[in-house]
Amino acid sequence: MAFVDQAKFYVKAGDGGKGIVSFRREKFVPRGGPDGGDGGRGGSVIIETSSRLQSLIDFRFRSHFKAERGVHGKGKDMHGRKGKDCIMKVPVGSIIKDSETGQIIADLNEDGEQVIVAQGGKGGLGNPHFSSGTNRTPRIATSGTEGEEKWLVIELKLFADIGLVGLPNAGKSTLLSQLSAANPKVAPYPFTTLEPQLGVLHLKYRESCIIADIPGLIEGAHEGVGLGFTFLRHIERTRIILHVLDLSSEDVLADYQVVANELAAYNEELLERTTLVILNKADIAEEQDIESIQKSLKEKGLESAVISGLTGDGIEDLKERIENFLDTYKDSTI
Repeated sequence: MAFVDQAKFYVKAGDGGKGIVSFRREKFVPRGGPDGGDGGRGGSVIIETSSRLQSLIDFRFRSHFKAERGVHGKGKDMHGRKGKDCIMKVPVGSIIKDSETGQIIADLNEDGEQVIVAQGGKGGLGNPHFSSGTNRTPRIATSGTEGEEKWLVIELKLFADIGLVGLPNAGKSTLLSQLSAANPKVAPYPFTTLEPQLGVLHLKYRESCIIADIPGLIEGAHEGVGLGFTFLRHIERTRIILHVLDLSSEDVLADYQVVANELAAYNEELLERTTLVILNKADIAEEQDIESIQKSLKEKGLESAVISGLTGDGIEDLKERIENFLDTYKDSTI
């Protein structure tokens, strides 16, 4: 199933029902007295988050959402029923924006959170509202007001405990498959991963956590080069960043700096996020070179771990380190 993290959609709240002109039959009362019922209020369009959803895939098949209009009033003071609300389910982490102005309407970060994005129209008034001492037989009623309608944009920022970043072919997808039961596509060419991949890491002494593989970071990603601009937003809501480096690269430290620069250009706060550098493909690297790289990273104040995503060497030790990181920063907010 495709991963969709941005969509444009149209919402239309229900119009209010009409008020009615009606008179009851009653002795000594002109025309029996007014008894026209009010129209019902139109239904609203409501967006509600659900932790069961991880993508905006439903928006590929439906882009118009309409609530029910209010029912018209009737005689005998029978008021019209309120129109049914249209409740749209979206993933936690969704941001709702006005499509014309780009203004953020809602940033939904909790499961079950609701926001009204289109208010239903008010029901019209029946003729009893216009009765007075000088006008006992009002022939006036009002129509309901129109419900709000607008085009909106929804963007999804994934919530994950751990985010994997790195240049294409650093081995992020392979690492994700080692840490979780995820089965991402793996191949020896750039941009194998075309969409964020999620996996669940099961730990010994704490609850399981979510890992997100963020694809496509290359030099210039924050300006729209490659795929990175599309997916950089997902890194913002990860608690720990695992920066994966390819030990077979000609200049491993330069590779680190490329991605670090892109993260800083997008959001400087990301460089302050808890980060562990993963030195991958240790099975094809010289031990002396690995030690030199680790020393250079330590001088930058960065912790590192050496693994082989292909053979699985170092994976269990990495899981323990991740667990310690999560325990240390369990109270931090994203």
